[in-house]
Amino acid sequence: MDRLPMNPTWRKPAGIFLILLLIAVWAILVTAGAELIGETPWPLQALYFIVAGIIWIAPLKPLLQWMETGRWRRPRG
Repeated sequence: MDRLPMNPTWRKPAGIFLILLLIAVWAILVTAGAELIGETPWPLQALYFIVAGIIWIAPLKPLLQWMETGRWRRPRG
């Protein structure tokens, strides 16, 4: 049976900080991009925000894995 460590490692608080930083930076970038598409038709604006709302999730998987294991990628084998 795989047990979780009793004491959290430094990676957990560091990972939480990185997640919050990622969200803040992404929000700033999306907001800056929104100013550029402000005059486009609403379907394009909706597409922009839908895509922007999904893309930020991509870097979370390796970050969460690093928080749990200390490795950025799963070992092969």
